[in-house]
Amino acid sequence: MSGKRLRTVFARVQPAPRLVDWSLFVLVGLEVASGLLSFTVGRPSGWPVFEFHRIAGVTIVALLAFKLYRVRRRILDRDRWMPSTAVSVLTAVAALGALSTGFLWVAGLDVRIAYWTLLSVHVGFGLALVPLLIAHLSTRFRPPRRVDFEGRRTAVRFAGLVVASAVVLRLQRLANAVLETGGSDRRFTGSQPREGAGNAAFPVTSWVADDPDPIDRDAWALSVDGLVASPIDLEFGALEPDAEREALLDCTSGWYTVQRWSGIRVGDLLERVDAEADATHVRFVSVTGYRWTLPIEEARDAVLATHVGGERLSHGHGGPLRLVAPGRRGFQWVKWVDRVEVRDRPDPAQWLVTLISGFD
Repeated sequence: MSGKRLRTVFARVQPAPRLVDWSLFVLVGLEVASGLLSFTVGRPSGWPVFEFHRIAGVTIVALLAFKLYRVRRRILDRDRWMPSTAVSVLTAVAALGALSTGFLWVAGLDVRIAYWTLLSVHVGFGLALVPLLIAHLSTRFRPPRRVDFEGRRTAVRFAGLVVASAVVLRLQRLANAVLETGGSDRRFTGSQPREGAGNAAFPVTSWVADDPDPIDRDAWALSVDGLVASPIDLEFGALEPDAEREALLDCTSGWYTVQRWSGIRVGDLLERVDAEADATHVRFVSVTGYRWTLPIEEARDAVLATHVGGERLSHGHGGPLRLVAPGRRGFQWVKWVDRVEVRDRPDPAQWLVTLISGFD
């Protein structure tokens, strides 16, 4: 297609410049929000969060194409550069990095860049894009005008973008199935399977700075206290694994595994300490300070695992004791548990602790 004809096509289909800019800003915000929310979704009923994230991502591709085509001369002509141009270029790099790594991951490419999977790199680009986009917007702020958002043609164009994005996703999934790429056996979360049984079957991952030294089982003990009539401390030798559960662990770094976990049913533990009637939540605390809280009825069905696939849990997988919480994402399966607290309220501060635990 000739350059003149391409310009004619773009002129006919592209929305107003301000509409493109503000749509990108809103969609990036929604992408970050839905991406972070997706970290907490482990049950199939949460699939709309992931579907929205993917469709919005494809829509951003089209809008970004309009944006880059419009400003191409300003970027390519170094004589027209201003101090704010560097921020604009960095913003474009972060956006293209987030989009490209996301699409490669969805297409089935499973490679590691140093310590990180492509999905982790995708998240990193996405988080970096937020402050860069705000900085870019502050240097070229143009408030939206009502006229830019009005008109039947504008509505039709945006509806067409969304429908086209959904169609592209369907075609991509069909291609994965036909070509038998690594994207054809994903969960709805996008995670890829890790086969086998036991410690060696799935990767060792740590959340942020959680990386304690191996735990001396002879010196370790599990404390169970809080709103209980009979708090206890259990040494490792006193633990009697009597519960087994086949459960799916879905890690936010992009993989999942189905394993048979054995250990202590939390419900049995709560009966042993006689949890009080007004208890509503159970908090599981790691030796690193990391913690997560479950509603008490959900916690009763969870397991504090000592073994996986018939093997004693390795240190990297949370030994001597790890929470197994079916339906939750991997970062909520607390490793190296040494304290269980029965509470009468949730623990919103756990979100902050996930970012600072493990730091001295």
